[in-house]
Amino acid sequence: MRIKPLFHFVLATSLFITPAVAFGQGLAGAYLSANHANAKNDYIAAADFYSKALAQDPDDAFMLQNALLAYVAIGEMDDAIKLAEEITKLEFASQLSDLTILASHVRDQDFATALELLATAKDRLSPLLHDLLKGWALVGSGDMSAATEHFDSMTKPDALRVFGQYHKALAVAMAGDFELADKIMQGDDGNALHINRGSLIAHVQILSQLEKFDEAAAILEKSAAGTSDQQIRDLFEKMRSKQSAPFDFIKSANDGISETFLTMASVLSGEEDERFSLIYARMAEFLGPNNIQSLLLLANTLRSQKQYDLATQVLAKVPVDHPMYLNAELSRADTLVEADKPQAAIAVLQRLAGSNPKVARVHMIQGDVYSGEKQFREANKAYTVAISLLEQEKASQWFLYYARGVSFERLDEWDKAEADFRKALELSPNQPSTLNYLGYSLVEKRIKLEEAQELIERAVKWRPNDGFITDSLGWLLYRIGKFEEAVQPMERAVELMPTDPIINDHLGDVYWKTGRVREAQFQWRRALSFDPEEKDAKRIRRKLEVGLDQVLTAEDAASSNAN
Repeated sequence: MRIKPLFHFVLATSLFITPAVAFGQGLAGAYLSANHANAKNDYIAAADFYSKALAQDPDDAFMLQNALLAYVAIGEMDDAIKLAEEITKLEFASQLSDLTILASHVRDQDFATALELLATAKDRLSPLLHDLLKGWALVGSGDMSAATEHFDSMTKPDALRVFGQYHKALAVAMAGDFELADKIMQGDDGNALHINRGSLIAHVQILSQLEKFDEAAAILEKSAAGTSDQQIRDLFEKMRSKQSAPFDFIKSANDGISETFLTMASVLSGEEDERFSLIYARMAEFLGPNNIQSLLLLANTLRSQKQYDLATQVLAKVPVDHPMYLNAELSRADTLVEADKPQAAIAVLQRLAGSNPKVARVHMIQGDVYSGEKQFREANKAYTVAISLLEQEKASQWFLYYARGVSFERLDEWDKAEADFRKALELSPNQPSTLNYLGYSLVEKRIKLEEAQELIERAVKWRPNDGFITDSLGWLLYRIGKFEEAVQPMERAVELMPTDPIINDHLGDVYWKTGRVREAQFQWRRALSFDPEEKDAKRIRRKLEVGLDQVLTAEDAASSNAN
């Protein structure tokens, strides 16, 4: 079932208001600094600067709103609730303050007041959000009959009906009516209400309570085959062995409202302005601290906004004994790499490899991080462990052999590297990365050049706009002496990758061989400006001093003497 087309429906009312704000000289610095931090999604700094600005002008509703956004974004909900209350006192209509105060009422189990707030804030909330929240608030107030009638009243548009019925199923399952819950989850005309990961888990737990284990296993096998989601995998094994799983997906109205916010966050995840998703995910976390999926989504959103410290803090909240702990830790390692903290990521992965020695994915990611740090011996060991744990050969495993092949090649163990590249091609024959790496390596070794040309031309066919692959084709033509033919692909490669030092260096060599000496020297200087590795820089400087021909003559002589 597609979710993304709901975007405009969900955002019927904007969450944030950002008008121009007039301010005096005394608070200009704090306010401007806060706006700058806010523009960069640096919510921690924004919260600090807005608080300083508010100390000088505590009744500025717009600054209160921006500060509220920052505090919700960093998860400081107690401070956020105080700000929302101040906004309300100023009679400033704000969806974000409405939701924050609503969350405080739900936390305090004050569903009557929550319902009153929803009635007054209806025009400021999207229909989907308002109706789902109202349904669960009715559940929390003890009126299940009114709640189910309300969920049933969500009929138009169709998206409203789908989510209304899904949440109705969760509510009646929580009340113990698994027969009705299953009937609802089956959907109309065989279109089950499997709208997200959570709906799969909920339906399987419902079926488990009805001892429909085979049906539950079939749902997971169809919808989540090959998943790395440990919670799904554990649930699948339980269903296959006909072990009952308790219905604990939703245990209270708070959980239902947390799931409502997670539903909204999931719908908006990946959209242009992910702040909507971030805010809803924070609300889901606040009301459902055991809602692990909200933590993972929240961390992913923060990571996409380059708020790496906040993302790692969120991931650290996943309990060690939870089935999703491994996924969370792997995500934390990826986040640390993106934050340019590779050694911290390696430490996380080493610990995971020690506690999960038979999980191939852990060793594969460990190999990737080592490879990124050019620690190829360690990368090779990790990839080898991962390969040894493979139980059944699959096309998707090509990357493991390719990655280990790269590490072997960088360790000057060519025979082993070539074997891995060919194994990768056996598993997935048309992978441009493998075709190119093997072909380019053969060119550099000046062996099997006819095969190298065929491999590289296949890579270019599959990925014509890849600068590295196009460079390989030009370099092959250079190596076999077809200098004029090499010009066009080499120029194209530089066009595609204008700041790559090696590609610019290669174009210089091609120009030199076609008699275009000044252009060659220009390209070599460009190559030096892009900070090549020192051994490459030394060779380029030598070419600028004496020309390519003398450099090649000296290298041939050195090679002959070595042999």
